[in-house]
Amino acid sequence: MKSLLFVSLLLLVACQGQDRSPIEISMYNSSDDSIGKAILSEESDGVKIKISAEGLEPGLHGIHVHENAKCEGPDFKSAGNHYDPNGNEHGLMHPDGAHLGDLPNVEVSADGTIDAELTLSGATLTDGKTSLLKEDGTSLIIHEKQDDGVSQPAGDAGKRMACGVISLDEANQDDAPTDPTETNEEKEE
Repeated sequence: MKSLLFVSLLLLVACQGQDRSPIEISMYNSSDDSIGKAILSEESDGVKIKISAEGLEPGLHGIHVHENAKCEGPDFKSAGNHYDPNGNEHGLMHPDGAHLGDLPNVEVSADGTIDAELTLSGATLTDGKTSLLKEDGTSLIIHEKQDDGVSQPAGDAGKRMACGVISLDEANQDDAPTDPTETNEEKEE
């Protein structure tokens, strides 16, 4: 009987873990248009983030995980600072860094699209100090400019251009993407 209970508990724990990896989140621009998605998967060395989006300015852009699970436009300041549960400095090139939420720059192609895969080393999707799903969750932000890797507090990456909430609630929603080339007035008609 005890072994049956043990097996049942193992299955329950395994099923709960499946709900957390992979998770898919929607990315939104400052006009609240869905411009793409990110898929987060827990790996042995951190969380892999595969991002696909459109409607962005070509060139290099900073991308970070921020501390709050809020993406209130148009400035996305509601996302708070970079996610930093360990109290480090900012920047992948900083000798005392980096924030847990610091990621390498991503390149948007000439047609305004991005298709990139990054790893957030040390992060998890399970419970714990470095979980991206802590409390209500966190958010993924794409910035206007590239991150210089050392400037405090955010790498001089400029405005926040796109945001996606990293939470189990957000991952379970099934929003149809909108067309970022439409104006909000056209969508309301």
